[in-house]
Amino acid sequence: MASNGAPRISMREVAALAKVSIGTVSNVLNNPDRVLPATRERVERAIAETGWVPNQQAQQLRAGHGRTVGLAVMDVTNPFFADLLRGAQSTLSEHGYTATIGDADNDPARQTAILRSFLEQRVRGVILGPIGNSPGEVDELTRAGIHTVLVDRITTTSETCTVGVDDVAGGRIAVEHLTERGHRRIAFAGGPSTLVQVRDRMEGALQAAEAAGATLITISVPILEFAGGRRAADEIALMPLEERPTAVFCANDLVAIGLLQGLIAVGLRVPDDIAIVGYDDIEFAAAAAVPLSSVAQPRRDLGTTAARLLVAEFEQGAEHRHEAVTFTPELSVRASSAHRVN
Repeated sequence: MASNGAPRISMREVAALAKVSIGTVSNVLNNPDRVLPATRERVERAIAETGWVPNQQAQQLRAGHGRTVGLAVMDVTNPFFADLLRGAQSTLSEHGYTATIGDADNDPARQTAILRSFLEQRVRGVILGPIGNSPGEVDELTRAGIHTVLVDRITTTSETCTVGVDDVAGGRIAVEHLTERGHRRIAFAGGPSTLVQVRDRMEGALQAAEAAGATLITISVPILEFAGGRRAADEIALMPLEERPTAVFCANDLVAIGLLQGLIAVGLRVPDDIAIVGYDDIEFAAAAAVPLSSVAQPRRDLGTTAARLLVAEFEQGAEHRHEAVTFTPELSVRASSAHRVN
């Protein structure tokens, strides 16, 4: 046993005594499930014999076993993601973890840079709301020993935990609501099509439109923000009356609120001339000039669940089994779609 006045024992000396590599000693401390039981016992015995005490700060930086978790989402200015982040941060804080937030600003290249930064920081884990398919980036995190949970995403693979909402069902209930009110010429305003969420919501909308014998018109918007909705309003206003949709389902509430503002600006009435349904049910939806009907997502619950799964993975190690949690959306009906057409 080393005395207080003895020279400081190094990891290299522990490794030499146990007849293993320095990396094996590190794994025994940080990833014990990766080491054979007999080897682990030999290293633990060497640690006990030498009285070696690892530098905890350096250990955490090397292995990513600190108390920091990286949170990366598409757009922190979007109230949907802001609420999701609040849920995640609250749960992480309850378990003694701090969060560092990365805003991809709807830019895949920026998302890549954020994840590389998390790698350099050796965060303990990552909660990622991916812009597109990011298997290579997730694999890189996994190889570095950084646990990852995907949020706002549904997948059938078991390579990582995922938390999301059934967006196909969400698109379907939005358009079913509109067809039940007599609408037969309905537009879907959303984009870009590279987003899985947009494609799924449109797929559900198509299913409902076809089932009701309605026509679904696609209006592509470049970004899921107010400006995208204003652009959709301009496009609708230029359509001949006989081709103009009587209702619009928007891929999110920011587009829907922008559309509402744009339609009012050109003299069209909501819902008398055009009904609107949004998606996310952010707080601004109910407070809009015409209260907005919207497909509600459990925003905070998505973040809370993602954080809970990540902490469970930290604690369970090799015994952890990945989960795919899917929430079912619900429709909040308000004035923007309450009007029935003949």
